[in-house]
Amino acid sequence: MASVKTTALALVLTATATLLSLFQISSAAVYKVGDSAGWTTIGNVDYKTWAATKTFQVGDIIHFEYSSQFHNVIRVTHRMYRACNSSAPLATYTTGNDSITITTRGHHFFFCGVPGHCQAGQKVDINVLRTIGMSPTPSVSAFPPPPPSVPAAKVNGSSPNNAVSLKSFKSLLCNLALSIVVFAVFVFAA
Repeated sequence: MASVKTTALALVLTATATLLSLFQISSAAVYKVGDSAGWTTIGNVDYKTWAATKTFQVGDIIHFEYSSQFHNVIRVTHRMYRACNSSAPLATYTTGNDSITITTRGHHFFFCGVPGHCQAGQKVDINVLRTIGMSPTPSVSAFPPPPPSVPAAKVNGSSPNNAVSLKSFKSLLCNLALSIVVFAVFVFAA
């Protein structure tokens, strides 16, 4: 009987540890580039101003929504970004519904590779600043190369800064983990 209780307790504690490890992921936000306008040349969207009003963090998801008949998204170096040079992109996205997870601090440069669109302002610099308490991490590349096309995540809901917050999910996980621990204490104390 003691062996069964020990095994059950180990399973409960493992499940709780797994839930708690998800807390790190659950603080990410999803940003739709251009907010309601999306990724476009119509409407004079100022992507520089859009990005400047956001506080991007590692783990956040940058979502590009656009008509794939008229636009695309390419990830480029700083030099290519400044010159609107699309000759050798680091990555190309063409689904019209692309989500890119930010995995490192620093600048991440994107623009539309359709001729004339970058020059017309369809470009964005996603800058992930170093936050207090964040330890430096060495990085050879500012952004690891993703697959040629990344399927997009469905973006629902909004918040004051148009980022989808996962704080309610974090709260739910916290409550679930706490419930599991309380259950384990009552079951195994008897």
